[in-house]
Amino acid sequence: MSVKLAQSALLSYASPERKKTSMSFFKTGLGEYAEGDVFIGVRTPHIREIAAEFTHLAFDDITTLISSTIHEERLLALLIMIRQFKNNQHAIYELYLKYIEHVNNWDLVDLSAHYIIGAYLIDKDRSILYKLATSNNLWERRIAIVATWWFIRNNDFEDTIKLAIKLMNDKHDLIHKATGWMLREVGKKNVSVLRQFLDQYRLVMPRTALRYAIERFTKKERAKYMEQVH
Repeated sequence: MSVKLAQSALLSYASPERKKTSMSFFKTGLGEYAEGDVFIGVRTPHIREIAAEFTHLAFDDITTLISSTIHEERLLALLIMIRQFKNNQHAIYELYLKYIEHVNNWDLVDLSAHYIIGAYLIDKDRSILYKLATSNNLWERRIAIVATWWFIRNNDFEDTIKLAIKLMNDKHDLIHKATGWMLREVGKKNVSVLRQFLDQYRLVMPRTALRYAIERFTKKERAKYMEQVH
């Protein structure tokens, strides 16, 4: 089992039509948030299948994939890392942080941050999340908030709330979306915690974040919370 076989497996699923769609969907054009990202056109379900086949890929080979210019190879690396995490938590966590600059699109972040960063930090100091939240790198800031999804699943909301406040004045819509999404996840577990946050911050939080946070509310409730929001 080698990285070349994994790369060949990806290529076997590659589609020119899918490549074109992905490059548009993930905003790879000039001046867009993923400018220059390279796709070969492989659907995520197929990448998951390959990850299952190559679960025991060596660290050196995972490193080759995670540092690749090809988006699907980086995603494959992350899905394999998730599979290896249970039996090698510290090493996978450290590998993720070492190559964090390559976790550089929203799907890469959203499919991995909570399973690796969040899961590792569940019983540890979480100051790294606050450091990431102040990064100039958009994706590191998104990793910070999405990683808390693991805490939310374990009924631990404190860091999600603190980071939502910290990221409230972020300039990027992708951070507002992620923050609102995590707040909505808090609401699924404990709606009173979400309502308490909204009652305090709805007038000053980004409209996008608020809209995402209240998606599961009734139409009447959504209208109430959106009132007077600029």
